[in-house]
Amino acid sequence: MDYGHPIQFGTFITPVNSSPQHPVRLAQLSERLGYDLVTFQDHPYQPAFLDTWTLLSYVAAATERIHIAPNVLNLPLRPAPVLARAAASLDLLSGGRFDLALGAGGFWDAIEAMGGRRLTPGQSVDALSEAIDVIRGMWDVTTRSQLVGGQYYPVKGAKRGPSPAHEVPIWIGAYKPRMLRLTGAKGDGWLPSLPYLQPGDLQAGNARIDDAAADAGRHPSEVRRLLNLGGDVSVDQLAAFALEDGVSTFIVMGDDPTMLQRFADETIPAVREAVESERRRRGTIVGARRGAAALARRRPGIAYDEVPESLRENAVEPGDFAYRSVKSTYMRAGAPGLVLRPRTVGEVVDALAFARRHPGVPLGIRSGGHGVSGRSTNDGGIVIDLGALNDIEVLDEATRRVRIGPGARWMDVAQALQPHGWALSSGDYGGVGVGGLATAGGIGFLAREHGLTIDHVVAADVVLADGSLVRASADENPDLFWAVRGAGANVGIVVSFEFEVDAVGEVGWAQLAFDASDTAGFLRRFGETMEAAPRDTTLFLILARQGRGGDVVGQVYGVVDSSDPDTIIERLQPFAAIGPLIGQQVSLAPYAVVMANASDAAHDGQGEPRFRSGLVAHLDADVASAGAALVQSGSTPWFQVRSVGGAVADVPPDATPYAHRYANFSIAAIGHGDRFERHWIQLAEHFDGLYLSFESRQGAEVVEEAFPPATLARLREIKRRYDPDAVFRDNFSVAVQDAVAG
Repeated sequence: MDYGHPIQFGTFITPVNSSPQHPVRLAQLSERLGYDLVTFQDHPYQPAFLDTWTLLSYVAAATERIHIAPNVLNLPLRPAPVLARAAASLDLLSGGRFDLALGAGGFWDAIEAMGGRRLTPGQSVDALSEAIDVIRGMWDVTTRSQLVGGQYYPVKGAKRGPSPAHEVPIWIGAYKPRMLRLTGAKGDGWLPSLPYLQPGDLQAGNARIDDAAADAGRHPSEVRRLLNLGGDVSVDQLAAFALEDGVSTFIVMGDDPTMLQRFADETIPAVREAVESERRRRGTIVGARRGAAALARRRPGIAYDEVPESLRENAVEPGDFAYRSVKSTYMRAGAPGLVLRPRTVGEVVDALAFARRHPGVPLGIRSGGHGVSGRSTNDGGIVIDLGALNDIEVLDEATRRVRIGPGARWMDVAQALQPHGWALSSGDYGGVGVGGLATAGGIGFLAREHGLTIDHVVAADVVLADGSLVRASADENPDLFWAVRGAGANVGIVVSFEFEVDAVGEVGWAQLAFDASDTAGFLRRFGETMEAAPRDTTLFLILARQGRGGDVVGQVYGVVDSSDPDTIIERLQPFAAIGPLIGQQVSLAPYAVVMANASDAAHDGQGEPRFRSGLVAHLDADVASAGAALVQSGSTPWFQVRSVGGAVADVPPDATPYAHRYANFSIAAIGHGDRFERHWIQLAEHFDGLYLSFESRQGAEVVEEAFPPATLARLREIKRRYDPDAVFRDNFSVAVQDAVAG
C-alpha cells in the first residue's frame, strides 16, 4: 500500500569517537549530496561511541538545511520530561530541523550499568507510551491544564515548554506486536531496519499499525513508514518498498563517503523517477495528510478541500501545529478557521479568489500581525497572512525611493535603510507590519518633522476585490491612490509600497520618567511644551497609576532628530521642567536602534482588548482634566498621548482619508469595566476624530468619527467602484450596508 508521503532519503552514520570530526564531515557531506536527513544511533553504553545527543547538537550547528535525528534514541537513559525540553530546544536552535525517533530499550544490563532502570519488555512499552504523552504535553504550551504524567514519569510540578519550532514527529523503532500497535496508536512514523526483517515482516507490521491506527480513530497515512537500509538494495526493490509497502523514507546505513556519493548520484534519482512515474499512472495523491484529530477541528462554512494547490503547502488549519503562532494578533485572541500564507502576488490573487467563494465567512488581511484593533484575525473565518511578502528594495538612490512588501516589519525596514543614512517614520514599535500602518496613517517618532508614514507613499501595487492587480499613484488610478493612504483596508490588498524616505542620521533617543501625581497639570504642561518645541522633536507620553491607589508615573519618550548632543539637551530641557523628574536616559543612536524593540516571538494575544482612540487639537484644561480622571481611576493600565502636528498639518485635510490634520495629539487607552467606559466617554466629548489603528470598537459611529462627512462620502463612492460586493468588509468598512450592520 502506498500511503502517499513524499519520498525522502537519509543517512545512518556511526558516532565513532576514534575520529570525532568524521561523523560531522559525513553529515555535512550528506547535506551537500542532497539527502533530507542524517541520523545517528544512540548506544550510550558503547565505549567507542560519542554521546549521540551532543553529536546531534554539534551537527545541527555545522549544517544548514538537512534534518537531524537519533536512530533511535534510548529512552530508558533519556528521561522523557528532560528529553522533551532538550528536543524542543534543539529544534528551535536548528531552525526546525530536529526529528525524534524513540526506542523502548534493550541491552538492559548495559542500561542498568549506566544508571537506567531495568524494565520488563511489557513495562518498557508502557513507559514509551507514557513518554510520548509526556513529551507532547510538554511541547503543548497553549494549554492551561495541568501536565499529566503517570507511573514512569509523574511530572508533578514540571513546567511546560519550550515549544519546538516545527511539529517534531515521533518515530518509533518497533518490531514486536505491542510496539507496532503503539506505533499505530500514537506514533508519527515506523522505523525498522531492513537487516532485522524477515520476508513478509513489512506487510505484517503495516497491517498491525494500520489496524491500531484505525482503532485509535486515525488514518493509516498519519504514520510515515521509514526503513534503515543495509547491504545492496536495488532500485527496483526500493521502488517496490515505496509503492507496495508504503515506505517513504529510506535511510542508508554506512560510513563510506564513496558509497554515499554513489547512492545519491545513481540510486536516489532512479528511485524518485520510478516512484513518481508509477504514482502519476495510478493517480496517487502525494503530500502530508492531516490526521483525524486535526480534521475534526475544521470550522463549518469553509471548503477546505478546495484550497488552491498553490496555497496548500503553507495553509494553516486549527488542528495544525503552526496554528498557535498564527491564530492571534499581538493583543487579541483569534480562532480563524483557515490562515492562508501566500508567498507571491499570484498566490495572493489565488487566496482572495478562494475567500470570495465564501461570502458569509469573515475575512481578515494581515501584514505583520500586530493588529491592535484586532481585525487581522477573526473567529471561524479566513485570514490572508502577507508575512512572506517582506522584501525591501532600493529603487533609486537619488530620490531615496524604496519598495517594501506589506509583510515586512518596521524594525527590519529601519535596519535596511540605516546603511544609506535614511529612515521612514513608522510608529513606535518595530514589530508592527508595514501593510497595516502604511494604509492607515503611521504616527511615529519622526512625524512632527517628516509627517505620517502614508505621506511618504508614492505608489502602491494593489490586488483589487475582483482579483486584478493594479498600480496606484498620483498618475495611475489616483482615486485609488488617495484611498489607499488612510483607508487602504477598504479598497484592496496592497502587495507592495513605494516610499520616498528621508535622510536621517543618528538621533537623540530620550526616555524621561516623572512623578505625575498632578496628572491634569502634567498633561497640560506636556501639551504646551510639545506644541512649542521645534519640529525635530517628537515625544510621546504614557501615563499609568502604579498599583492600587499608587502614584501616577509619566513616561515621556521619543526622538530629537539631531546628532548634536547640545541640540538634543536644548530640546529636552523644557520637558524636564514639566514635573518632578524621577528618571532619565538620553542617548545618541541610529533610528534603527530605536526601532529594534520587538522580538521574533509569535503573537499570542489573549481575550478581546478594549482599545479606544481620539484626536485633539490641544491638551487644554478640559482635555487634561478628563484624561487625568481616567488615569487616576485606575481603570486603564496604559494611557498614551502621541504628538502629531508639525509636518503632519502641512498636508491639506483632503489630500488623504486621514483628514484630521490639525490635531496635535492622538490619545489612546486600553481599559476594562464600566468605570473605564464612563471616564472615556467624558474624555471623548473633547475629541474631533479618531485614529482607527488604536480603536477596537466596530460600527457605523466609529467609521463616522474617523472620517469627516466629505471624506467618508468620497470613500464610499470609491468603495462602490472598487469593491462593490464589499469583499473587504471586516476592517472598518465604509460601505453603507456594512456600517449599518456593524
